[in-house]
Amino acid sequence: MEKVQLARMYVDDAMRKGVLEVLESGQWIKGPRSKEFAARFAEFCGATAGVTCSNGSVALIAGLHLLGVGHGDEVIVPSHTYIASATAADLVGATPVFVEVGEDGTADPNSIRDAITDRTKAAVLVHLYGQPVKMEAISVVQDAGLGLIEDCAQAHGARIDGRSIGSFGDIATFSFFPSKNMGVGGDGGMILTNREDLIEPMQMIVDHGRASKYENSMLGTNWRMSEMQAAVGIAQLEQLPGWVTRRQEIATRYLDAFSDLDWLELPVVRPEIEHAWHLFVVQVDERERFMGHLAEQGVASGIHYPIPCHRQPVYAEHPQHAEGTLPYTERICERIVSIPIHPLHTEEEIKRVIKAVCSYR
Repeated sequence: MEKVQLARMYVDDAMRKGVLEVLESGQWIKGPRSKEFAARFAEFCGATAGVTCSNGSVALIAGLHLLGVGHGDEVIVPSHTYIASATAADLVGATPVFVEVGEDGTADPNSIRDAITDRTKAAVLVHLYGQPVKMEAISVVQDAGLGLIEDCAQAHGARIDGRSIGSFGDIATFSFFPSKNMGVGGDGGMILTNREDLIEPMQMIVDHGRASKYENSMLGTNWRMSEMQAAVGIAQLEQLPGWVTRRQEIATRYLDAFSDLDWLELPVVRPEIEHAWHLFVVQVDERERFMGHLAEQGVASGIHYPIPCHRQPVYAEHPQHAEGTLPYTERICERIVSIPIHPLHTEEEIKRVIKAVCSYR
């Protein structure tokens, strides 16, 4: 029997048609589809403007550049996230300052408050696993006069009190890596803003800082998205609301089915948010044993993420590198397990996941 995978790729006729049209047009970069995709995605998220880019990691780097972050500055970032959220700060010459997450997996407001110094220039708040950050965390950053980047790489379609993520910060960044809630047929990213003063620089920074074809008014480089990827993105964006709804339905099934398992810690879902359920992450003791059981039952699992950012070897010289610096983050990274959740999972596959988890003990 085929294993139930964490995710799978989606291809339809609209995607094929869009890519073929681009190929036949001969305009493979800097064409109308990139602009159309950016405009449509910005509208979907309630942002004023957007620009496509080559991936979510460079979107973060560009965002920090746009906020004027550089040498000598500090950038607050949760330690429980993918490493790109942190290394973006280093790559613009700044220093990441790591903070704890709360039970919902997003940056803890009190830890953010404690981390602010006179060198703090910005914060990268991550909507982890599809769970939006707390409004209190956003308020702490904004009330301190700091630049705010929403890292939305895992939260396409999530909302806080009915308002889409990607519309709260100075800058919002998205990833369209193939495993995300929507993709573009390869790597891809998006930068959004509601600030009028950032719209033009945002568009220029991903295209060598060009004001016109041979006039370069600011530092930038080639961080563009291809027209073929934009065509795929336009087609997938049409599917995104339905996919998010399906993810929410599967998550509800899991939450109900696992509610009586006292050995399993379920995700915390705050009442004011609409979770996008990029990942369904539980916590267990003896993680390897649990994952082995799932594998025996033909169910894939993963760990997102086993090593906190501050404990990564790249940060061996960082003042927060020592074990015990962020105890809650370190503890959950030893217990978390991702189980399959994807809009293309069949009813049979969902039942197999539920049966596999419930049969562990």
